[in-house]
Amino acid sequence: MSNSLQAIGQLSPGHDLNGYIQTVNTIPVLSAQEEHDLAVQLHRDGDLDAARRLVMSHLRFVVHIARSYSGYGLQQADLIQEGNVGLMKAVKRFDPSQGVRLVSFAVHWIKAEIHEFVLRNWRIVKVATTKAQRKLFFNLRGAKKRLSWMNTAEVDAIAKDLDVKPHVVREMENRLASRDAGFDASATDDEEGYQAPANYLEDSRFDPALQLEEADHEENASRRLSQALAQLDERARDILQQRWLAERKATLHDLADQYGVSAERIRQLEKAAMKKIRDFLGDDVSAFVA
Repeated sequence: MSNSLQAIGQLSPGHDLNGYIQTVNTIPVLSAQEEHDLAVQLHRDGDLDAARRLVMSHLRFVVHIARSYSGYGLQQADLIQEGNVGLMKAVKRFDPSQGVRLVSFAVHWIKAEIHEFVLRNWRIVKVATTKAQRKLFFNLRGAKKRLSWMNTAEVDAIAKDLDVKPHVVREMENRLASRDAGFDASATDDEEGYQAPANYLEDSRFDPALQLEEADHEENASRRLSQALAQLDERARDILQQRWLAERKATLHDLADQYGVSAERIRQLEKAAMKKIRDFLGDDVSAFVA
């Protein structure tokens, strides 16, 4: 069927929809005998020119079907393109020995392709995935053209007609009434007060419980560190403060010059002071001097 695709490629509705429709309407409709003979040539001999003529003569029929799906907010040209794919699949599978016209056989394939396209593109999130949901989707869409929110009697009637549970009808009705929303989109002029879904996400960085816990921990840590430093003599306390707590930390040599001793002696005093701090604070010492 690839040659058939190439043959009708110049009639793409995506370039000029009105021109496309005018062109396909000028293609002659085949008589029953002509259609049968061409189908036999394709079915028996694989005649691709016969396939092309069968497809071309039914393009107007695809346009007619595609127009019935104009209420889904999708481009008419795209619907026609998908319907044409269904038509070509039907022509490939058409058996003239069954005694039916191609148009009767092709309608299923054309609608199937259009249905698949609608379901893929009507919403960002799929509204129907199972066969039963798809049937309900298209039947309910037709019913909703003349109904607002359905009452219990209307729901029960549709559920009985489609052989589904009433709650399934209600669920699909809710899906049909929903709309796509950008995750972080801003409100338009006619959506005053609209908040994008991103605004409803929990921000754990500012959890009041965590903030209170952290503040309490910091306060407790500061208090215990002050108590630990108070256990030291003045020189040891000053060495630790300058080495670990000051914004500009002093080196061993800086402190050695200040106290008139060697850098090694400062290191020994620092080590002894740290041991006293560690003994006082226990395992939590890393939280203060890491």
